[in-house]
Amino acid sequence: MNRLNQLFNTKKQDLLSIYFTAGYPALNTTVDIAEALEKAGADFLEVGFPYSDPVADGPTIQNSSQTALENGMTLKVLFEELKELRKRVSIPIILMGYVNPMVQYGVERFCQTAAEVGVDGVIVPDLPMYEYENMYKDTFAKYGLSNIFLVTPQTSEERIRKIDSLSNSFIYLLSSSSITGGNLNVSNQIEDYYKRVKAMDLKNPLIIGFGISNNATYKKACQYANGAIVGSVFVKYLGSRPDYLQGIGDFVKTIK
Repeated sequence: MNRLNQLFNTKKQDLLSIYFTAGYPALNTTVDIAEALEKAGADFLEVGFPYSDPVADGPTIQNSSQTALENGMTLKVLFEELKELRKRVSIPIILMGYVNPMVQYGVERFCQTAAEVGVDGVIVPDLPMYEYENMYKDTFAKYGLSNIFLVTPQTSEERIRKIDSLSNSFIYLLSSSSITGGNLNVSNQIEDYYKRVKAMDLKNPLIIGFGISNNATYKKACQYANGAIVGSVFVKYLGSRPDYLQGIGDFVKTIK
């Protein structure tokens, strides 16, 4: 049972995850930011490994990825940084990125190194479910890594149930099928989607992401799921002030 499972076994509601891009705004700050977020009350974190073609990301996270790459961030550099992670951070950590750099690094090597530095799970939006099941599932399991799938309002019930059967931590429920960084507008249609997924009584917890930017949208998401993920608004915050580490506690208070 990894840290993600332990978390979901002990806390069922109002979970808060925060995303940030490794290498942004500066190269060697990943563990510093993670430590500050844990102290501020985040329940688990998503650390993005940057890629030059981040198709699911809006302008804010795209720009942070570009800056991180220019700063010299690579998977190799990230794993070097994360060697210090478990000396300072105890909450679950998920790596989020795209399949191309993972395959270039070597999937088995990626999983082994991630496990060695204390990573608990991976989100790879462009990794097809079929490929994961037939090529990588056993490797992820060998190293105790959870693979987290994304569900959108357009995802069929059959596919959601398949995702649930392949998952062992949580399901990432997108508030829309658009890119990151929008606003969470809970229309009747979106509300029906949340209710529909919740009514399926899946075995895995649900966490809502995309468009969570303040206390109101966080609370709204928590009505329909076990928690929510904040991304673009935090990345924007990191780029807005030189003393961003000192203000992380205040930032998290604006969400929770």
